[in-house]
Amino acid sequence: MYWQCRNRKLECDSQPLIMGILNVTPDSFSDGGRFESTAAAIATARQMVGEGADIIDVGGESTRPGAAAVDAAEELRRVADVIEALAGDTDVVISVDTMKAAVAREAIQRGAHIINDVSAMTHDTEMVDVAGEFGAGVVLMHMQESPRTMQQSPHYGDVVADVREYLAKRIADATRAGLARETLAIDPGIGFGKTAEHNLQLIAQLEQFTALGQPLLVGLSRKRFLGTLTGTPVEERLAGSLAGLAGSVLHGANIMRVHDVKESLQAVRIAAAIRNPNILRARMETTTC
Repeated sequence: MYWQCRNRKLECDSQPLIMGILNVTPDSFSDGGRFESTAAAIATARQMVGEGADIIDVGGESTRPGAAAVDAAEELRRVADVIEALAGDTDVVISVDTMKAAVAREAIQRGAHIINDVSAMTHDTEMVDVAGEFGAGVVLMHMQESPRTMQQSPHYGDVVADVREYLAKRIADATRAGLARETLAIDPGIGFGKTAEHNLQLIAQLEQFTALGQPLLVGLSRKRFLGTLTGTPVEERLAGSLAGLAGSVLHGANIMRVHDVKESLQAVRIAAAIRNPNILRARMETTTC
């Protein structure tokens, strides 16, 4: 399985990819305000690349529960220079986390390869045109309602079946609109309009989503349901995040969106080797450790 993202072809089957989170926002739930300056954001991104990130996901609008929207001009002010600097200084694949077509267009022109849209391209009808024009990779994510309201009363008949049906429809809609299927990845949207129980059911049945035939992205790093399960604040959820990451890989995840790249890469490699012993044999042929 591979994911075509403009001129980059990402193999993401046997060895899952690591997508490092870079929120250049004042109000993200975990790292809001830490990377507001362009210099701090670029330094952090370079560190994540050095630690093994395959993709850097740059976001300029918080999508935490209850978050207020920002306009396109402010979102671009936050992300554009960071993306341009990364594209000029590294070879890493760059993703822009946005629901706005104008932001996605400018980000791609500055060097981004992927549009990570938590609305699955439903918020802005021009997003499909931007993705198609540039051949960008696209993440289609499931979210119930909007960031402002999604955690007020999440409800499903069958969360796995409902989310799977939604993503299958968005894949069909995107390809019918002219997007190449190999550019599309899917994300069940852990924490986006889901209770802790919903999140666990989705992770336990990720095979239902891999059956759709697209690269499967999972983002659970430091999220609230981990705190519900462990009783830990957001800054103490690394161990819980790694446990969720390993479980996700064992159930078929191809791309993991994470805050802690170095630790997550180790967990991914172990979980991937458990899932596919051929990985261990390949690594033993190339290392003396």
